[in-house]
Amino acid sequence: MIHPVYLDYNGTTPNDPRVIEAMRPFIDTLFGNPSSSHWYGIQPKRAVEAARRQVADFLNCKPHEIFFTSGGTESNNHAIKGMARALKEKGRHIITTTIEHPAVLEVCRYLETEGFETTYVGVDPTGRVQVDDICAAIRPDTIMISVMHANNEVGTIQPVREIAGLAHEKGILMHTDAAQSTGKISTNVQDLGVDLLSMAGHKLYAPKGIGALFIKEGFLPEKFCHGAGQEMGWRAGTENVPWIVGLGQACELAGQSLPQAQTHLKQMRDRLHQGVVDQLDNVQLNGDPKDRLPNTLSLSFKYLEANRILEEIGLEVAASAGAACHANTVSLSHVLEAMQIPEQWAKGTLRFSTGRMTTSDHIDQAVTVVVQAVKRLQTD
Repeated sequence: MIHPVYLDYNGTTPNDPRVIEAMRPFIDTLFGNPSSSHWYGIQPKRAVEAARRQVADFLNCKPHEIFFTSGGTESNNHAIKGMARALKEKGRHIITTTIEHPAVLEVCRYLETEGFETTYVGVDPTGRVQVDDICAAIRPDTIMISVMHANNEVGTIQPVREIAGLAHEKGILMHTDAAQSTGKISTNVQDLGVDLLSMAGHKLYAPKGIGALFIKEGFLPEKFCHGAGQEMGWRAGTENVPWIVGLGQACELAGQSLPQAQTHLKQMRDRLHQGVVDQLDNVQLNGDPKDRLPNTLSLSFKYLEANRILEEIGLEVAASAGAACHANTVSLSHVLEAMQIPEQWAKGTLRFSTGRMTTSDHIDQAVTVVVQAVKRLQTD
């Protein structure tokens, strides 16, 4: 069976074979409960703590500042709900942006039902939030700012370091959702200056269902999972040892090859972009032309519909849509709406994202398929 060229690495990544190999013993023979004091428990416990060190080294923090979760969504929930509730006596105002992942936006909206208030700051046409706009949104009762590190749809990198500096000047907590940036650009928490950072394993060549949350020493969100006291008493539940080991290995691998990975991802992304624009008119790049993730390419095809393009290329190229068209209605992604991309462009938006396994042959094949599909649709 011939598989389509995979260009949806921002959606999820394949499991790196080296990650699977690291996990295998803890599925086959080292199956014990890390809380057990006998030999079968000691080996998994050591593995969990080794993985915690691997993640901490990757993010440049202390091992006890790393807490394992089921993924980026849970990490965001713990960070935002947990800290908002822990700080509610100080204030009930949160600042975020209009382009965040639903795992942040929906959490903020839920907190509004508990009496919190959220200010959703807009972005410029490249998808970047302005530090001055964040500053203008700060109130005396602001307790937290949550701004993603890089946007998952258009790849634009946000000024997290500058916003974190502003937040700390005002005594405000800073969280960033780095699910999409880990392994593609540096996520050194000391450089970013954040107090909390969320990450997801399945964006990093580890399995789905594992993630981590960095919580700076001195902070602790209110816990909403009570039990036997795992994860230093903060998140109860028997540890998912194989998956934790996989995340640790994935972080170590990413840390070892970040500069080379960035070069490869960018080369593949730019080869795809150039190949398409060389042969097609009415193609627009979304996001910052330079300051964006090295693997992310959001292209709008004027007057076309994204779902129709995907139908044409779906058996040969895997990508994702930035808009969905149904009958006489068009549902644009909230990111494109926030960027105020005109509908004639936005409704024909596709996101391509390259990865570790992408080759030049994959890209050349994808260019041929996409160009031919768009030309067919343009003549319909």
